[in-house]
Amino acid sequence: MSALFDANLNVANVPLRHIGKPLVRTDAPGKATGRTPYAGDYAMPGMLHAKVLRSPMPSARLVRLDVGKARALGGVAVVLTADDLPDRLAPTDIPGQTGQARLKTDQQILVRERVRYHGEPIALVAAESPDVAERAISLIDYELVPQPGVYDPELAMRPGAPVVQGTDNIVARHAISKGDLAAGFAAADMVVERTYRTQFIEHAFLEPEVGLAWVDENDVVNIRVSTQVIEHFRFIADAIGVPHNKVRIMGALVGGGFGGKEDITVEIYLALLAKRTRRPVRLEFTREDSFVGHGKRHPFTMTYKTGVKRNGKITALDVRLVSDAGAYVYLSPYVLLYGAVAAPGPYLIENLKVDAVSVATNNMYTSAFRGFGAAQACVAYEQQMDEVARAIGMDRIELRRGNYLKTGEPTATGFPVPSAVWTERCADLAWQALGEKTPAKGAIRIGRGIAAYQQSYGRLTFLHDTSEAWVGVEVDGTVVVRSGVTDIGAGQASALAQIAIEVLGVTMENAVVYNSDSAVTPLAGTTTATRALYMTGNACRVAAEAVRVRLVARAAKALGVPVDDVVLADNTVSATSRSDKSMPFAELVRLCAAEGIQRSELAIFRAPFTDRLDPATGQGQAFADFTYGAHAIEVAVDTETGEVTVLKSVACHDVGQCINRAAVEGQIEGGAAQGQGYALSEEMIYREGRLMTPSFSEYLVPTAMDVPVVRSIILESRSGLGPFGAKGIGEPALTPVAPAIANAVADAIGRRICDLPITPEKVARALHGLD
Repeated sequence: MSALFDANLNVANVPLRHIGKPLVRTDAPGKATGRTPYAGDYAMPGMLHAKVLRSPMPSARLVRLDVGKARALGGVAVVLTADDLPDRLAPTDIPGQTGQARLKTDQQILVRERVRYHGEPIALVAAESPDVAERAISLIDYELVPQPGVYDPELAMRPGAPVVQGTDNIVARHAISKGDLAAGFAAADMVVERTYRTQFIEHAFLEPEVGLAWVDENDVVNIRVSTQVIEHFRFIADAIGVPHNKVRIMGALVGGGFGGKEDITVEIYLALLAKRTRRPVRLEFTREDSFVGHGKRHPFTMTYKTGVKRNGKITALDVRLVSDAGAYVYLSPYVLLYGAVAAPGPYLIENLKVDAVSVATNNMYTSAFRGFGAAQACVAYEQQMDEVARAIGMDRIELRRGNYLKTGEPTATGFPVPSAVWTERCADLAWQALGEKTPAKGAIRIGRGIAAYQQSYGRLTFLHDTSEAWVGVEVDGTVVVRSGVTDIGAGQASALAQIAIEVLGVTMENAVVYNSDSAVTPLAGTTTATRALYMTGNACRVAAEAVRVRLVARAAKALGVPVDDVVLADNTVSATSRSDKSMPFAELVRLCAAEGIQRSELAIFRAPFTDRLDPATGQGQAFADFTYGAHAIEVAVDTETGEVTVLKSVACHDVGQCINRAAVEGQIEGGAAQGQGYALSEEMIYREGRLMTPSFSEYLVPTAMDVPVVRSIILESRSGLGPFGAKGIGEPALTPVAPAIANAVADAIGRRICDLPITPEKVARALHGLD
């Protein structure tokens, strides 16, 4: 094994002045002082306010719609129904593509006849005030005739079930197979089979969906919006029937996304209303609107059948995944594929079969959510590892250790991991860091759990992903970075500044980033899939290095030293061999400007371009690389009330290379809190398609009082494909948390609760043998 992958090597092999340091982020001062404007803070003179009329039924036929009274109300500028719209659909396929053919999964913008889910939009209103708009909504007269619906994916696949999508409700299938499954089970000493279920959950971001649109003097529809994807301008233009260059998206800093602002939310409604009225229009979802206004995390039903030897070697794994796509397709085919690829976890399984299917129902549609299918799979495979260990009487850590995928070994699709696989070290360190076990007392039982994971960063390689960035140096020596990347709160824009100053040798206060404008910043692709640092960070580094080459060449001439002798650092140009030779960085830049030497660069970074996976076997390359790590948990369970309290929470991840250490710690801590909610309390409950948890009064998110101090152990293999060897950490921070908690609860009470969330009621039932 090369030194690069030596688990004891955790120091940089090149000097890094800014990378890895917890520098103050470029967005921090504005946020800390309240000067930062979010999308909801923008207003314009003469602005109209919009509202959306939504269906109270999950499956119905719209037989009558009368908006006459609403249009006649004073202060109402426009009421739009499906009859007023161009004969076009709203795109729902994976966003940000620039050349790939899209799936034909578009949906109606407003209900024309068929209602498919509770909350589906029927009409739009724009009025002089929010109150008038709300009053107009109440004056719209409509009649819905209930239609038979289907709310369970298994029932939706049966012959004769009500059809929601396509001809059979099946929106996607994926299969992965390798080795000889029958031979693997024949070689097993024991077979363990369990079924695990995850729930619908809400993104619960601080900032609901909001935007402001207007048509400018060039007939361009401008939209200032909270979004993860400015490239939606293409989809919006297609939907409203204008050329792509007639829609401009300006993304504000985002008050939380987690995948919930990856799809189009308010943008098409704003564009239609602004285009029709020729006035600025603002639309802000209430929290209740938001709960029915964007896709949720997919519920998965996951059946795992594992063959294992008495010595702990896994000989075969048969997995069946069923996800609920809800009423429209959106990103369900991709979420399912992520789940299928992740199904074996960070383990080397020689004999494997994964059958995965996503099914349309009349529940709320489901789409992107932090973890994107791989998080659901981890809930199952890590609980299954504990169940296998229990069945053969083996220590759960030892079972994992004997089956971990090692560096260079192939994943489930036959693709050798190109970076370091430090799963074992991460799991061992996280487990050790729990320290001495908290004593049980009275009715309180203590349990511990561990979960490891494998999570991709970057998009599916068959999507042929690209990202662009521009880096330039002004004549006073300050640095400018331009990128279309959206910043969803994790410091995506600030990371670009930190990369640029590392390469160019200036300090953070001398760098500025302009981002997230589809008309004037280079298109960087989506801030999704843990791809922003990998893709846009690499583009920024390539651009900065091109500028550096030209600056260094001129510096070498000015100092009279070889190019390799020039050092750019701390806003100064110097020579390693001549202490008497130096100049301010700004002076070098002025020399270059005077001589017409190019001081800027537009660069493009391309992810690996591959073909799709083999449709029969699922073999091939799905992703560029993976992040590995583990999370360890200690819980206290009150056997009288069923209440679960998380006492200790320890994360250990190999992030490749921190760009900003404080930002990495923030991601890990946020992921731990979000994963805790996933495990214990959060659930969007639907009854016959109707939402029963329509607000934070019923939907329970962990508070600061519920979450313990999270200990973050950060390892840096410097083997990743991102800038300076970085890997992604945005999604991985969440993935192992829920299964670690589930394993800790099972350890405490001696019974497995296979359905998330693990509520006090479920714990009490399990303790009394009722489940």
